[in-house]
Order: sequence, then structure tokens, then C-alpha cells
Amino acid sequence: MDFKKSDAPVTTVTRNILELAKKTGNIYEAVVICSKYSNQVNAELRKELYEKLEEFATYNDNLEEVHENREQIEVSRYYEKLPKPSLIAVEEFLHDNIYYTRVENATEPEE
Repeated sequence: MDFKKSDAPVTTVTRNILELAKKTGNIYEAVVICSKYSNQVNAELRKELYEKLEEFATYNDNLEEVHENREQIEVSRYYEKLPKPSLIAVEEFLHDNIYYTRVENATEPEE
């Protein structure tokens, strides 16, 4: 999934918890699902951002020298303007785009 093309809102939106709870029957379960997916989205976006910023990295031992790279600043601003991972996760959850399974009565494998 391309998170940059998500239709999630950029600002905080008040949600009806009953609408969230409809999907799972339990609001806490819905929140846990969104939380775990949010962590996945965050990790992927962070990895992508660091890979792009690595292209601009210069390795100097001189700490007094500071380079401002316009392209690097633009990349950082672009990622700052994206919706937060938690907002993306809730939006994807409400549109049934998250795959999740319940583990009920899980047993340990026999040795």
C-alpha cells in the first residue's frame, strides 16, 4: 500500500467509537488493531525517509561546517506533511483495508 496516496485526514478527526467497535465487536480490540498497524506504517515511512535522506549524507569530521541542502529540506517537509500513521491506520481500518486475525484459545505447539 502506498501510504502517501492515502485519503486519511492530515489533522485530528473526532471518531465515533461505536463505528470503530462495529468491525470487531469490541472497542479495545479495534484500538489494538489500529495501534499495531500504525506501528507498521510508521516503521515503513521512517525507513523510506531515512533511505532518501541517506542520499544527501556527507561524512565530515568537522562539526563547525553545516550544509543546508534544499532537496533534503524539501524531502523532510514532504514527509512532515503526510498524515500521521495513527490517522492512516484508523482510516484503513474503517475502510476494511487491514487484514487481521483473532487468536482464540491458542495452544502451545507440542514438543
